[in-house]
Amino acid sequence: MASSSLTLSRQFTSFSGVDIRAVVEGEPIGSLQAISYAVQREKAPIYVMGQVDPLSFSRGKRGIAGTLVTLMLDQHILYDTPFADNQFLADNDEIFPSVADLDDASNTSNLGPLSTDQFDAGNLSANYRVSQAWYVDQLPPFDIVIVAANEYGKSASMRIYGIEILNEGSGFSVDDVVIDNQMTYVCRTILPWQRLGEWDFQSKDFIENGVQVP
Repeated sequence: MASSSLTLSRQFTSFSGVDIRAVVEGEPIGSLQAISYAVQREKAPIYVMGQVDPLSFSRGKRGIAGTLVTLMLDQHILYDTPFADNQFLADNDEIFPSVADLDDASNTSNLGPLSTDQFDAGNLSANYRVSQAWYVDQLPPFDIVIVAANEYGKSASMRIYGIEILNEGSGFSVDDVVIDNQMTYVCRTILPWQRLGEWDFQSKDFIENGVQVP
């Protein structure tokens, strides 16, 4: 029999950052430290002569934007799953940074175009190639599913659709305990937090909308 304290605590639901995971293409982003979003819409007052106060408000465009903060553990998030498999169509003339030997610090990089082939006006499709992204702004749009489950058995989720990363920044200091990477993004739409269900501590089954899920 559950105690009265446990029963009381399960009447309300709250989540903290340690209860939350972000999933992209079925893979959790293990290095994600923070995510935020803001929804803004243009609304303008309509005035007429002889009236101090607006008669109404005209509704305009909506924009959704936010930030992503990831930790630099042993490599950039571009080389982590699932982003390592995301590709885009690149121009052969785009400057591509590479290095022949990661263990050799005597030379910075082999900086040059993706291909040494000259522009071929007779075969336009030969001037482009599918390549792995080397900047986060080259990533194709992706969705993030955010899942929360606390120790009381409550769970919820929200979704961010069509994320396009705009900016990226990072820095390092002798005073920094960790190295983070900050990015800003825009997106198409957001599905707000909704209840997923809860776990029954007696039967140890998940209950969704009053239905037991085996």
